[in-house]
Amino acid sequence: MAEGKRFPGKPKWDREKGTWAVLAAVTVFSFISRFYRLAEPPHVCWDETHFGKMGSYYINRTFFFDVHPPLGKMLIGFAGHLTGYNGSFSFLKPGQQYESHYYLGMRGFCAFLGSWLPPFVFLIVHQLSKSLAGALLASLLVLLDTGCITLSQYILLDPILIFFIIGAVLSMVRFHSCSSRPFSVPWWLWLGLTGVSLAGAIGVKFVGLFVVLFVGLNTVRDLWKLLGDLSLTLEVILRHLAARVLCLILLPLVLYSLIFAVHFAILNKSGPGDGFFSSAFQSRLIGNNLHNASMPEHLAYGSVITLKSVRTASGYLHSHWHLYPEGVGAKQQQVTTYSHKDQNNLWTVKKHDSEYDIEAPLEFVHHGDIIRLEHTMTGRNLHSHQREAPLTKKHLQVTAYGTNGTGDSNDFWRIEVAGGKSRVKVLRSQIRLLHLSTGCVLCSTGKTLPKWGWEQGEVTCSPYIRESPNTMWNVEDHWNPRLPNISVSILKPSFFEILAESHIVMLRANSGLKPKEHEVTSKPWHWPINFQGLRFSGVNASDFRIYLLGNPVVWWLNLGCLVLYVLVALCAAVSIQRGLPMSDNVKENFSLLLESGGQMLFGWLLHYCPFFFMGRVLYYHHYFPAMLFSSMLTAVTLSALLRLCAEALCPSRHQAVFVAGITVLVLTLLYSFYLFHPLAYGMVGPLADDSDSPMAGLRWMDSWDF
Repeated sequence: MAEGKRFPGKPKWDREKGTWAVLAAVTVFSFISRFYRLAEPPHVCWDETHFGKMGSYYINRTFFFDVHPPLGKMLIGFAGHLTGYNGSFSFLKPGQQYESHYYLGMRGFCAFLGSWLPPFVFLIVHQLSKSLAGALLASLLVLLDTGCITLSQYILLDPILIFFIIGAVLSMVRFHSCSSRPFSVPWWLWLGLTGVSLAGAIGVKFVGLFVVLFVGLNTVRDLWKLLGDLSLTLEVILRHLAARVLCLILLPLVLYSLIFAVHFAILNKSGPGDGFFSSAFQSRLIGNNLHNASMPEHLAYGSVITLKSVRTASGYLHSHWHLYPEGVGAKQQQVTTYSHKDQNNLWTVKKHDSEYDIEAPLEFVHHGDIIRLEHTMTGRNLHSHQREAPLTKKHLQVTAYGTNGTGDSNDFWRIEVAGGKSRVKVLRSQIRLLHLSTGCVLCSTGKTLPKWGWEQGEVTCSPYIRESPNTMWNVEDHWNPRLPNISVSILKPSFFEILAESHIVMLRANSGLKPKEHEVTSKPWHWPINFQGLRFSGVNASDFRIYLLGNPVVWWLNLGCLVLYVLVALCAAVSIQRGLPMSDNVKENFSLLLESGGQMLFGWLLHYCPFFFMGRVLYYHHYFPAMLFSSMLTAVTLSALLRLCAEALCPSRHQAVFVAGITVLVLTLLYSFYLFHPLAYGMVGPLADDSDSPMAGLRWMDSWDF
């Protein structure tokens, strides 16, 4: 039924006529706002140093490691390649000038996706609330938010992630609008696009799982309603179930796997990410020393080796000249795990009771042998003693000790080969090193040392003798001129093995992320109140300054409407449940408010609350997906309440009152954008505390450091 007939008392703004004209205007202004001054500043800003560099790695086909799935970086690299960027810029640090390197293609791609957010929001709210005024208000809350503009204008994952999140919500809403025509072409189209968007969201960042959960729970509710429809046969219900399994589970899984297949196919050259992965994984990378490599098969005394922890993403047994600081066990040479390959990962295998003699007969290392491991660069032996480890206090400290290979009995380790096999085989044998004096085993805990340990991994001697990945090691590199070499090509893993390993590495690294020095981090409770932003570029008055901060009028309006909606929804639900007398129009508005607002509130909760339970470092920009749900909730709430208040207070002129109320809101948003737009588009000259600054008097919170 046409909206004008369903709600005859609604003002003209809420009728279908003009909807597409308003949507077109929103879209045009959205693109203008995101592409305005896109080239400025012509230097690296904030996390462009990471994601621009990763785009370059794709162009150069160089393998790297990141804590996020690959789709976002792959698309950035593809956009750069299509627009003439050759992948030669180093992206060393923020502030580095781009000079002649063409960076606008990558920024433009992110701005292009970010430009679709206001029209997507418009369509979602219009579909859910049946209100053109509400849809316009929602789109303006996103269009005029300085934070959304800033995130869209740089080489970042956020506009790509949010594009897929909101795209999934829009597709789901449009799919539900086709419920009266099940299995029609539009029905299949929107269901399929929902699945594609889900794959895209989780393919950019793991937080895309939140929208997967949002769509999944809505799907469960939808199927539950179908199950209660007695006019449907069991066969039809099973067809509905099969369609959703196909499009919302199987299709996203296939696309997600395909993303990684393309990722692995493109990044086939050795690069800075090699050391995060297993020896077998590295053997598939061109240029890696394990790719089509040959080395001695069995370990012998006198061999120079690297030991890699079997624990995924843990790294190589490593030491360097630096000592443990005062108060951290004995002040001896540090032993750590390190994810990158260098000369400090090399160890020489020696007998425990004698020096290696090159003239002596060749002897292989066997299960049960007692050995010493001498650090090749410093000449000190792998050592443990009765001092507690720096982080894992129930474990013992591991150090490098002695001079030129001479030490004491605490340098002796018994080598144990998993399965009890006699000789130690390169790459294939998993070994444990049992400390002879204390009975503990060499362990990689996976914990990150403080800055005195160069933020490398903690190595301890564990008193728990059970076999686990933390205490198992394999010999990766092996040099011994007295032994013949064999090819290691037979160790290359299958696609599903490297897919599984890459996810283990990403998840472990993601959960262990720590803040960098001088980095502005935040806590989830900071975000809805717009407590503190992020400096994208510039510090001093002479710098071109960009500051990521949400338009405070938008954000505080959203915060107030969150509370307001809960109160109104509670009153509306109680009134409907109790059957209190109300007009059909009011009841219809209350029902729409509960349904559409409830969806947006649920989306906000799913994209916000999980951050309170995360152990990793968090940043302000993590809130922006939730912010879009909050903006849609604000628009739904205000448009519904304005309409109800106008009809209650001034029945004869309710349309004029409603339009006046919406107009005041729109003008307020436009004026607030005028005040705060320099945050997004750049500030040069006096700082905010100076009366000559364009931002003078606008530093409404002391925590805003623009």
